Amino acid sequence: MRVVKKAAKTKESKAEISYGLLRSRILDGTYGPGYRLVMDQLARETGVSTIPLREAVRRLQSEGLVEVVRNIGARVAVFDSTQVEHTLNVLARLEGYATAISAPLMSPEQIEASREINARMVEALEEFDPTSFTALNRQFHFSIYQYCPDDHLANLLESEWARLDHMRRSSFTYVPGRARRSVVEHEHMLDLISMGAPAEEIERVACAHKIATAEALHNAHVTAV
Repeated sequence: MRVVKKAAKTKESKAEISYGLLRSRILDGTYGPGYRLVMDQLARETGVSTIPLREAVRRLQSEGLVEVVRNIGARVAVFDSTQVEHTLNVLARLEGYATAISAPLMSPEQIEASREINARMVEALEEFDPTSFTALNRQFHFSIYQYCPDDHLANLLESEWARLDHMRRSSFTYVPGRARRSVVEHEHMLDLISMGAPAEEIERVACAHKIATAEALHNAHVTAV
């Protein structure tokens, strides 16, 4: 009995390790969009057998980071501008609700910590680096979501943000004008949270904040076309 439990634990650990390894390589760009995930090749590269690797690939597929294409097989998902907009619109709804239910759980000190991150974003506007600004933007939003009492919602947010990370296209690269407006909207959200505004108002403002980015991306794409 002990041997069986140990074997199961080892198998689970290998699957988890495989998942973490593949996911990190996708998100850091080692395996870019369209990269074919050939099991035998991955096994040689990672030193992990194909069984836990297949489990990891299925898990990544369920998260939208991997896709299976006919006559090609599993590959790192390829996204276009429309899919970026769709992901932002989904995030808008999730973030609106998450911000609203996190707000009453934040102390004045925690709100101030979020303000400090936003202040760093304002400073970053001087010598604008879209990649760094985007990283700070993620940090800002998760400084609020970390107090979300709904674990499932928190996991959904993490998953959708991971999709954006994989897309590796900073919204602010294509619509830099959104950056300055974004930090103003952040401050407004924090003001609402600080004053204990109604949940419906916080949700509306937080949702509108993300939708504005999606609309800016859409308009930039239409103009480019």
